[in-house]
Amino acid sequence: MIQEVRERPALMREVLGESLRELRTSSSLTLREVSGKARVSLGYLSEVERGQKEASSELLNAICTALDVPLSQVLRQVSDKLDGHAGVTALPVRSPHVAAA
Repeated sequence: MIQEVRERPALMREVLGESLRELRTSSSLTLREVSGKARVSLGYLSEVERGQKEASSELLNAICTALDVPLSQVLRQVSDKLDGHAGVTALPVRSPHVAAA
């Protein structure tokens, strides 16, 4: 029996990390340099780039400042990549619980 192989949907944190790594390497910066400028641990920055950790907005802003790239540009790049991807993993959304009056 042949099993169909499906592409795993992209996680936003993975696409964001990929974009940050591309920007860093295109600027010929090391993880150590960016982590120092952004004041974030080297290990945590590495995990963000690999899509293993979700970065806060403050941390993303610090990383973008260290890369000398506006956060808005990075978010547009991520948005464009997600538009071209097969799909994004959606988290289940619970409907708000309304208490009876």
